Amino acid sequence: MPIEPSKELVVLDNPRPGRDYEIRCETPELTCLCPVTGQPDFATIVITYVPDHQIVELKSLKSYLWSFRNDGVHHEAITNLILDDLVSALAPSSMTVVTEWLVRGGISTTVTARHPT
Repeated sequence: MPIEPSKELVVLDNPRPGRDYEIRCETPELTCLCPVTGQPDFATIVITYVPDHQIVELKSLKSYLWSFRNDGVHHEAITNLILDDLVSALAPSSMTVVTEWLVRGGISTTVTARHPT
């Protein structure tokens, strides 16, 4: 069954609550539009977190990231928005979201957002 872009994040019960362990999700498929020029931007995103009671279901995470494809948003804003949405859905012990953007205007950009700050 094909998936569609969606802002909904599906959560699952952590199979090992009470144990601190790290989950790392990475994909080179984060895309959005430059809010100034409308040109596409491409990034690798790395999400690293220590779960509490919930973990994210990976197909929903893929669909969630896909949902930004036609959104005009700055690199810093999308990185922080993704962190905020994941923290809201999962309430992790800690989380870091890193986006590594391909060159725009001769400059590559890496944005890192952390919870807790």
